[in-house]
Amino acid sequence: MERMLIFCMLFCCSSMALTAAPYKITKYKQLLKTIKMLETTVKNKDVELLHTPENPMDGCLFAAIACFQQGTLKLQPENSHVNATFIQTVKVLRTATFSDPGKQCESSCESYEKKKPKEFLKSFAKLIQQVIR
Repeated sequence: MERMLIFCMLFCCSSMALTAAPYKITKYKQLLKTIKMLETTVKNKDVELLHTPENPMDGCLFAAIACFQQGTLKLQPENSHVNATFIQTVKVLRTATFSDPGKQCESSCESYEKKKPKEFLKSFAKLIQQVIR
């Protein structure tokens, strides 16, 4: 009887661990779709260039994502017809939470090269794909 109880506890714990990972991957894939949607509606001319992290070290992925989240505040919609949807989409990106392994990175957001908004979003999408893998 005792063995059966231990087996059931192990089974429950392992099934919880297996369901946590797919949820995160699904969340990241949804964020990737959100970024792709923004690429088509973001204003790319006569705008402020944004600090764009590219190829961050493995331990600095989440610090780079934080830089991208800060940069999304400066994005502007291409026209007023997409403004409400655009604002909501940017809010989703800004409020998304990521698991930070806690490593402190020496580079700051300002140390990265500045790029146009569409290139900024493409780099953001590339970074999210790295996190998914």
